[in-house]
Amino acid sequence: MYIRTIKRKNKDGSTVEYVQLAHNVWNKDKGFAQAQVIHSFGRREDLNVDALRRLVKSLSRFLDPEDVIGIEYQSDDLKFTSSKAAGGAYLMRALWKKLNIDQCLDKVLSGRSFEAPVKEAIFAMIANRALSPSSKLAIEQWASEDVFLGNEEPLQVQHFYRAMDFLLEHAEQIQETVFWSTANLLNLTVDLIFFDTTNTYFETDESGTSELKAYGKSKHKRDDLPQVTIGLAVTREGIPVRCWVLPGNQHDSQCVDQVQKDLNNWNLGRVVWVMDRGMTSEANKRVLQRAGGQYILGEKLTGNHLNEQALSQPGRFKIITDNLHIKEVFAGEGTGKTRYVIAYNPEEAKLDRINRERTLERLECELNVLNSKGKTKSQCKVLLHQSMGRYVKELKSGKLKIDQSKVKQQEKLDGKYLLSTSDSHLSAEDIALGYKQLMEVERAFRTMKSTLSLRPVYHSKDDRIRSHVLLCWLALLMIRIAEVEIGATWPTIRSEMQRLHLIDFFDKNGRILQHTETTPNQRNMLKKLSIKPPKRVLKVELSA
Repeated sequence: MYIRTIKRKNKDGSTVEYVQLAHNVWNKDKGFAQAQVIHSFGRREDLNVDALRRLVKSLSRFLDPEDVIGIEYQSDDLKFTSSKAAGGAYLMRALWKKLNIDQCLDKVLSGRSFEAPVKEAIFAMIANRALSPSSKLAIEQWASEDVFLGNEEPLQVQHFYRAMDFLLEHAEQIQETVFWSTANLLNLTVDLIFFDTTNTYFETDESGTSELKAYGKSKHKRDDLPQVTIGLAVTREGIPVRCWVLPGNQHDSQCVDQVQKDLNNWNLGRVVWVMDRGMTSEANKRVLQRAGGQYILGEKLTGNHLNEQALSQPGRFKIITDNLHIKEVFAGEGTGKTRYVIAYNPEEAKLDRINRERTLERLECELNVLNSKGKTKSQCKVLLHQSMGRYVKELKSGKLKIDQSKVKQQEKLDGKYLLSTSDSHLSAEDIALGYKQLMEVERAFRTMKSTLSLRPVYHSKDDRIRSHVLLCWLALLMIRIAEVEIGATWPTIRSEMQRLHLIDFFDKNGRILQHTETTPNQRNMLKKLSIKPPKRVLKVELSA
């Protein structure tokens, strides 16, 4: 069975061509095969092309995929040479353009003459963080063999390091431009800015400490290793605003002045800063109120007279949710009068009570042994112990005893946290709920450390460390936008999109690059981000 065409000449001399489906039938009388028409498709110029496509597609159901491809491209020796994951990079590339990162880099690069593909190297490193985190050395092989990034020129390790230096050189301009593009894209209302810090340590110390790498109080309990501190500001939606890389031995409260100045230069307008109690000091409160800013700060429950006065204020708690009860109080007088919100979580109160009872039970056993043996060094350890020491007092005889007054004092604090604010317009409910959103920064740090593999850091120079963190920040920004718009976690989005591959076919006539068919889930994700699905056939290269 085959398709044939026949031509007929009209009286006026014009020629008409007809398309027919025919097969050969043996004629016994004449001793040869004759064509027999099964179906006539009509004139060639009037062909119903859509009907032909449906017919071909229907017939293709009975063929193997390899045969279908061979027929589609009319080649008997079409070879499947490779398949690379392309969906994740396609999504990242579209977000890269939506956020105007490419335009920002083009603007900065316009006055420079680089032979290295700096812009493509930066995109490759960001995409690698989001899709398959690895060292800069390993990205070269990943970009050439494992994934299709859409770059024309091959990328080498030297391109990545040159791009990192360039990125750091223009970090301020890039971060500001990218953030405002994000704010316009998502219609962000930047009224609350959440700020917190974390740190990352270096397991090898071949190059020693530096201005950036230093020994400090580690949040990972690795005080024995040099570290750097990373600051991150995010919006209430969890969208990263900006990042900072700070010395590892710098106390959190010391960075507030720099952070406020840097973001104040962006002319964000009136914002309320939300920070935890590690940032709280009278000096920082004055800093955060510069240029009309306001603050919501976590406060220490003990050790501050004004805070203790606020906690002792009478009044009933207002129930907001099952795990959030609030009470608004004021403490101080005159210009020193401060507005506080006391938040109470019944579930946390139960956990605090259970933990304290366990601690006291253990402490009582420890004291019985120590008082009977009189071990001075061991007694000192108990007095200085982080959880047990607060409940112990030393008698004149030198023996140790549980101080019941301290136990009762701690009982009053179960499940409570104290917030201070300079904003007189926010309701107490908004203050408490706003502070609870500070966990968005913690979620961002978890994403950077796990999904984006912030650590281990394969760099020793301070500038390269700063650039590495900036790359992680850009990757975090892009994947957080995808999560907000799609309504799914990045691991889920990445897993689904990476199933979209680019297939490389080759034969004597040339080369064909074709995407696999997009799934309903992939199309739905791209639609939510207002991204068009990729072309089925990306490129056709014919042999000369």
